[in-house]
Amino acid sequence: MTDKVGILVVSHSPKVAAGTIDMVRQMVGDDVVCHGVGGNADGGLGIDAATVLAGIERVWSPAGVAVLVDLGGAEMNSDMAIEMLDEARRPLVRICAAPIVEGAVIAAAEASSGSTLDAVVAAAEAMG
Repeated sequence: MTDKVGILVVSHSPKVAAGTIDMVRQMVGDDVVCHGVGGNADGGLGIDAATVLAGIERVWSPAGVAVLVDLGGAEMNSDMAIEMLDEARRPLVRICAAPIVEGAVIAAAEASSGSTLDAVVAAAEAMG
């Protein structure tokens, strides 16, 4: 667990999620907990709320979690995953209205400086 905002990338494609996280780590480093989820159980395109929920738990921080999504289904499943969280945690997980790659890089850079969840989300959304 860390005191910095965690970053979760949610994509329909496991390759997009993994590639985005790889780019974040190369550009920002490992100072922020980042993880990507994507794909269905067969490794094809898709995403479900349970997978997103597991991703949120993996990057969980008391400072919050910024979630970046690629398409409407990823956003819908992320919303459902947030609703599955304990009521006290829900306000600490926010979906960013931002481009997935650029938003993830900027969100991680902002989080690495110890910024608040609001600041991390605002930085990512400024990319959109």
